Amino acid sequence: MGTSKVERLMNLVIALLSTRTFITADRIREIVSGYSEGASDEAFSRMFERDKNELRDLGIPLETGRVSQMDPIEGYRISREAYALPAVELTPDEAAAVAVATQLWESPELITATQGALLKLRAAGIDIEAGVGDVTISSTAALPGLRGSDDVLGILLSAIDSGHAVQFPHRPSRTERYVLRTVEPWGVVTERGRWYLVGHDRDRDAVRTFRLSRIGAEVTTVGEPGAVSRPAGLNLRQIVDRVVGDWPTAGQARVWVADGRATALRRRAAEACRRPLGERAGEVVAVEIDMFDRLAREIAGYGADAVVLEPAALREDVIARLQAQAERA
Repeated sequence: MGTSKVERLMNLVIALLSTRTFITADRIREIVSGYSEGASDEAFSRMFERDKNELRDLGIPLETGRVSQMDPIEGYRISREAYALPAVELTPDEAAAVAVATQLWESPELITATQGALLKLRAAGIDIEAGVGDVTISSTAALPGLRGSDDVLGILLSAIDSGHAVQFPHRPSRTERYVLRTVEPWGVVTERGRWYLVGHDRDRDAVRTFRLSRIGAEVTTVGEPGAVSRPAGLNLRQIVDRVVGDWPTAGQARVWVADGRATALRRRAAEACRRPLGERAGEVVAVEIDMFDRLAREIAGYGADAVVLEPAALREDVIARLQAQAERA
């Protein structure tokens, strides 16, 4: 059985973290399990480029540089100073980068593979210093938890690697029912201690973000391999930040609400003024934007009783949700 993508990425992290000099792509192909399994030069190049992008999306500080002053060939390494800062000073993103390997190593499927990878790397002549894997983090509150999502993550990463679309049950919140989604997966990103899948939702014909903890275990690939590819120049982290991060520019949304409706939204309003909308009486309220996705989902739940006036991005998101609901109905 071939090496899985998750195992290959772990092997790559170990190799790049365990050396202070830059390692060439050819050397990586020789010593890292998962690259030297009969792949052609072209296939290896594509696989290695995808893996580098994957590590950077996960927040791992991958560096490039000359192998030596006498050798102009480009090599790669992971900056240990940036990757393994003192635990007490780690930001959530830095803690997520350090914890990616250690969280996955807890999976029973990878413990043996990881130990074997260390032995192979030592045998290949790479100087693995003591304590590289002994990373201690005093607080795990901000770390991306994988418990319950190990299998889901593995299947998604394999689908991304092979260019497959996937189908899975997903629920927007714990209180809502699961709905089957068909998605073209582009990548997985960690943000605020959680894992998110980013891709094109075929059912809604739009870019969507899915929290892994809200994806059911029944994830399957659909269609032919190679049918899905990540658009060039796409920044997955920016997409996730827009959905789950704090609103970057405007701090408030202006929403019209009908009289006697959207009580919870009114209760949070910072200010309000009377204003009809068409023939309906109501008022415009100013609501603080904390989580973009959550606010959009809440407003869409009120249907015609709540209308976003600004910002435009929030208005467009709510309209898209309502259109998707109407199509399903």
